[in-house]
Formats: sequence, C-alpha cells, structure tokens
Amino acid sequence: MTARVAGNARAILTMLAAVGLFSLMDAGLKLLSARYPPFQVTTLRGAASFPLVLAWALATVGWRPLLRIRWPLHLLRAALSVAMIASFVFALKRLPLSTTYTIFFIAPMLITALSVPMLGEYVGPRRWTAIVVGFIGVLIAMRPSVDGVAGLAAIAVLFAAIGYAVSAITVRILARTDSTQAMMVWLMLLMTIGAFALAAPGWTPIARSDCWLIAGVGIAGALGQYAITEAFIRGEASLLAPLEYTALAWGVGLDLAFWGVLPDPVTWLGAAIIVASGLYLLRRERVHVEAEHP
Repeated sequence: MTARVAGNARAILTMLAAVGLFSLMDAGLKLLSARYPPFQVTTLRGAASFPLVLAWALATVGWRPLLRIRWPLHLLRAALSVAMIASFVFALKRLPLSTTYTIFFIAPMLITALSVPMLGEYVGPRRWTAIVVGFIGVLIAMRPSVDGVAGLAAIAVLFAAIGYAVSAITVRILARTDSTQAMMVWLMLLMTIGAFALAAPGWTPIARSDCWLIAGVGIAGALGQYAITEAFIRGEASLLAPLEYTALAWGVGLDLAFWGVLPDPVTWLGAAIIVASGLYLLRRERVHVEAEHP
C-alpha cells in the first residue's frame, strides 16, 4: 500500500509538471501566433520537438519498434493534429489563454461521448447528463464573444477540442499494437511535414530573435509529453485526469503576467460548470470501472 501511495504521489507531481510545461508551451505558441500564420506555428512546434522525441525513442526502444506501426491510424492522427493545433493557434491569437482553456476543457467529455460509437463502450444516463451540462458550460463561456472574429476563435477552440478527442480515441486503439515511442515520433514527424506543406505558400521568414522562443516551445512540448506519459504509467488515470484542470490556473497566471488580462465573470461561470461536470464525469467513470473490475 505504501509503494502504491508513493507511486501515486510521484505520478501526481509528474502530472502537475506536465500541465505546467504544456501551459508554457501554449504561451509560447500564443506569442508566435502574433507574428506567424497558424500552419507555420504548427510546423515550428512539431519541428522543434521532433529531435528531442526521436533521441528519447532511440535511447529507450531503438529503431525497430518505430517501424512496426499501423500507418492508416498514424496518418489520421497526424492530420487531426495539424488541424487541431492550427485551430488552437488561430484561437490563441485572439482569445486569452484562460478562455481558450475553458472551452477546450470540453475535450474529456467529448472523448467519453465518442467512445460509444468508436469503441463500443457503454455510457450511462448520469454520464450523458454530465456531458450535456458540460456543453452548457461551453456555451456560456462562448456567449460573450458570439460575434465577429472572437466568436470564430471560440468555434476554432471547439473544433480543436473535437480533433483532440478523436485523436485520443485513435491513441487508445493504437496503444494495443504500437509503442508509445512510435506514436510520439511519427506524430511529430508527420505533423511537421503536413503542416509545412500547408504553410509553405505563405511562409513568413523567421526572425532570429524568435529562435529562442521556438526552441522553448519544442523543449516544453517534448518534456510535457514525456512527463504526462510517465505520470499515466505510474499513477491511476482516474486520479490524474482531474489535474488537467490546473491548466486554468496556469492560463490565468500567464494571461496576467504576459498580457495583463483576467477572465470576465461569465467565463469564470462557464469554467466552473465545465470543471464540475468533468470532475463528476471522471468520478462516474471510476465507479463504472470499479463495478466492472471489483
């Protein structure tokens, strides 16, 4: 029991570090989005992380497991990631981090909803209720910016959340046959190639002063991915998943530090509803799993 508690405690700290690293990466993406088009920022994000991810994969499993993969699903996941990150970057340019995160928090609920048609899983009426309430929270968070460019940015976040949810489902399918290292390496490489193909016609020359920021995005993204993988290996998913909501605290802090803005009351209300619904959904899923595997 002591070893289990210690393992969960270490996993919690690792998960918190992962959320912080991803939040710092998102802040870097937001800064880059002010100077470069969304697909170019997506390209830079993938290219900056790829060397670190490849080095880690080769050091841990070698090159052979990287070639034994299910190509169709990897290509689908890469295409989804290009669309997801580009949409997310488009929104980051126009919305505060905290608002972007609030809307994006619908993603875990979308994963639960999509698990029914894509994985054949059962979702009971209580979990469906939590999903619907979560969507109401998203609508509240989007309500202040339903007009003009801000409204389009909010829709882009929602689109990114849908892409993330579908991608997460593909990961659950890929994990049955492919290694974590293969999934990370091919995601970074294929995402970089795909995003570059779309960004090339309108490529903006990269300022030398931005190189440090691009490198920081790559390092934070690679370390964050490693940390979140380690966390879920060492700890219970139902214990760790709620910690993703700590990104809202990071978003508020980074918004205040870099851009001098804070969420308005309606955004706070939407965030409270979404987080409460998500936590209830995670609790119900834990109860469901314990009932199936007592």
